[in-house]
Amino acid sequence: MSDDQELGITESKEHSPGEWYAEVVRKAKLADYAPMGGFIVTRPRGYALWEAIQDRLDGWFKETGVQNAYFPLFIPESYLEREKDVVEGFDPEVAWVTQGGHDELEERLAVRPTSESIIAPFLSQWVRSHRDLPLRVNQWCSVVRWEATETKPFFRTKEFLWQEGHTAHRDHDDAWDETMLRLEQYEQVYEDVLAIPVMRGRKPEHDKFPGADTTTTVEALMPDGKSVQGGTSHHLGQSFAEAFDITYVDEDEEETVAHTTSWGLSWRAIGALIMTHSDDQGLVLPPTVAPEQVVIVPIWQEENREEVLEYSEGIADDLEEAGFRVELDDRDERNPGFKFNEWELLGTPLRLEIGPHEVEDGEVTAVHRPDSEKSVEGREGIVEAVEGHLETVYAKLYAAAEENLAENVREADSREEILGTIGRFGGYVRAPWCGEEACETAIKEEIAAEIVMVPMEDEKPEGDCAVCGEEAEETAYFAKSY
Repeated sequence: MSDDQELGITESKEHSPGEWYAEVVRKAKLADYAPMGGFIVTRPRGYALWEAIQDRLDGWFKETGVQNAYFPLFIPESYLEREKDVVEGFDPEVAWVTQGGHDELEERLAVRPTSESIIAPFLSQWVRSHRDLPLRVNQWCSVVRWEATETKPFFRTKEFLWQEGHTAHRDHDDAWDETMLRLEQYEQVYEDVLAIPVMRGRKPEHDKFPGADTTTTVEALMPDGKSVQGGTSHHLGQSFAEAFDITYVDEDEEETVAHTTSWGLSWRAIGALIMTHSDDQGLVLPPTVAPEQVVIVPIWQEENREEVLEYSEGIADDLEEAGFRVELDDRDERNPGFKFNEWELLGTPLRLEIGPHEVEDGEVTAVHRPDSEKSVEGREGIVEAVEGHLETVYAKLYAAAEENLAENVREADSREEILGTIGRFGGYVRAPWCGEEACETAIKEEIAAEIVMVPMEDEKPEGDCAVCGEEAEETAYFAKSY
């Protein structure tokens, strides 16, 4: 069956979000399922979204001293084993290569689940003096984690695209500043590029990155009440530096162990983008990342075809010259109604409708994708008008997501309240917690919710642990998550 025949979303976001999501991904031409379970084929429109995120982040990274590099896909088993926490943390998910051509390999090679173990040895070679620090490298690549979970494009796949930054620093404070800088940049890409408000926090001790001192996170709440771990930044302390001998000679000629960080954001951000803004008509995209920000749909009869097209082409030229991404849909074989539905399905933020009346009056009809709000704009000043409309569309998307977040953070002070609130409403439940993993497990076993973050600041919680009744040490945010 062709894409044309399948135009339109048949599932409901509210009642069957999983099926709806899969349908939007496929019909909006973002991805297809690969023949091997757990993998996807990213189509050009889906990859364009990743490029938009990549372009923003890459620019911010470079402005703050990061250089891009590339490291091998394969990691020798002996390298992986030099940091025991990494081995233990990723062992169930590591894919191994044992044969090259017809020959058995002398040493197994891991397909990278993350790259600390192949990057750290080279940081050790490149760092000699305090003058070499801070050293910051980043790579854009894919990683493989052989999870036994159902494939959900962009959210859960065995191979996924991401960036991973790795840095070495003189001391704890410098490494901590780096950790927070990258977390702030992840927050910025969600809030200023994807129109998704996030909460910043850190992972509980039992859920931090293997070998890290602290794992920080940005969490985004989806309309179905689940949380998305949007990006993580890890303060690794000296564990990796000690394991891989990353040392430097300080001003006093003393050999000193460096402090390191790593930080990453994956194409899970695309999943969050789709889930947050899209609706039962299809994909909804903010103008910051949309492959086409504006679509112009000329509406003509045979007797006025040429003048309508000429007028439409002039507007398209003006908008393109001003730097907007514009598509003029002048296809003869499709009627305007079909075009409206197709561009809504594809998520284009702004539609400009131009018929003979608009030509005669020197006007344009502008329609917003999120809510079909219409307005009439004059031909003169169309560039400024379109700019204003795109800003308004972004603001609408952000406001809706912000309202969803604000309405779905609730308090609980007992195990029953945590379970009942998540079961009924989803969202985040904020509760005092003793710090013991067993109390998270008690909730997870009942309702598949976990502690997605604790506040960054060491605030003293009020009352006792909501689960076990012992003295509370921290405040925990419980939620179901992707």
